[in-house]
Amino acid sequence: MADDIRLYLFDTGILKCNYHDIYLNGADEPFEIPVPFFLITHPKGNVVIDGGTPVECATDAAGHWGKVAEFFTPVMTPEQGCVAQLTAMGIAPESVRHVVLSHLHLDHVGAVGRFPGATHVVQRVEWEYAHAPDWFARAAYVRKDFDRPDLDWLILENSWGDFYDLYGDGSIVLIRSPGHTCGHQSILVRTSAGASVLLAVDAADTMDHFEEKALPGALHSAIEVVRSVKKLRAVQQREGALVIAGHDSKQWAELRKAPDFY
Repeated sequence: MADDIRLYLFDTGILKCNYHDIYLNGADEPFEIPVPFFLITHPKGNVVIDGGTPVECATDAAGHWGKVAEFFTPVMTPEQGCVAQLTAMGIAPESVRHVVLSHLHLDHVGAVGRFPGATHVVQRVEWEYAHAPDWFARAAYVRKDFDRPDLDWLILENSWGDFYDLYGDGSIVLIRSPGHTCGHQSILVRTSAGASVLLAVDAADTMDHFEEKALPGALHSAIEVVRSVKKLRAVQQREGALVIAGHDSKQWAELRKAPDFY
């Protein structure tokens, strides 16, 4: 495994929310979405993407998230925490060299601070905004989860461009894709088996969003959402990549999950 570049798919349970949280101007009715996270094994060090919902929410969601847990309600067990799942698969926390954060929303920061010695990778604009969000976005950021100056951070500057090659070999490319948040990034993975997988994460919550059939309910900028999806669609067409949306229940049920891999 150590010599292979593999992509493993996991989730930390589900979030109970509302349909209009996922589809702009959608119905006012209960909805459930999966909360994925990802492991990429690499000879230069393993990489965890996001980590899903923090494991503390398995036992006390209201205590960890506060009032937001009343309308974004996580359903998970302690065994579904990202560290527990990776450990059960034989992945030592010390083997994780990078934690890549697509953005810093409360359901994407479960890996922060869980892997000793890991460098945490985030876009500069996301890092700065998360520390001082506008009122309408404040509930989505739980500052204690990421305001960790004790950790090693790699802050990606806008001047570095839209694409950042994490290991310099083309296997893990971080793609700036703002819209859902002002500093969102998606991830293109090229595996040893020859697969190209584009992790859209919340640049496209569902394949309806990626296929330009609908706008997401939670967004920072509708214009940036549309333009980021166009960028990702161009990447997908060039690569022939499998696209994995951020929270698409139907697609998620059909994908290959760990211990299987791409």
